[in-house]
Amino acid sequence: MDLRVKKTHDNLQKALIILLNQKSLENISVAELCRIAEINRGTFYLHYKNVHGVFERYFNEIVKDLKLSYDFPYDITKDNLAMLTPEMIQIFHHVKKYEAFYRIVFDEKTPMLYYHKLLETIRSFVMESHTEETGHMSKQQLEYLASYTANSIIGLLLQWHKENYILLPETLNQYIYDFHRLREVLQKKIKS
Repeated sequence: MDLRVKKTHDNLQKALIILLNQKSLENISVAELCRIAEINRGTFYLHYKNVHGVFERYFNEIVKDLKLSYDFPYDITKDNLAMLTPEMIQIFHHVKKYEAFYRIVFDEKTPMLYYHKLLETIRSFVMESHTEETGHMSKQQLEYLASYTANSIIGLLLQWHKENYILLPETLNQYIYDFHRLREVLQKKIKS
């Protein structure tokens, strides 16, 4: 990608974050977005039809990185999570990288649309990444599993948000690792 085009996209994304901290996406005009991004409207319209296009592009960029972060432990362990280590968990590093965006998504004043879009995105990751171990499940069971898992992830992120992202990603990685190990221990006790 041309560096000038990348700079334009980056400036628009930064301006969008600034404005989303002040108002909803629907109330942001192209003019004010361009003013803060320090680009002219002609340049804007070369790349986007409207403000929603900027949000969609940014959201898709974040989702692409989120997917890589979500898949990383499965890719490294070849789906054998018994080999999981805390360092393999990347989702909290992803959230820290895009903290400004997540602060907006999880803010109580923000429309639930962004939250639901994120939840559905994570659900889709779960649905496509656990096909081998869930092959025996009905479609309905898989839907509930996806909702359960996605809401667990969102719940952790909401708690981190509530605590103003004070904990380090490495600490949260250790928590997830410990929760995973606890689940394994409980499953062994249930089987015996």
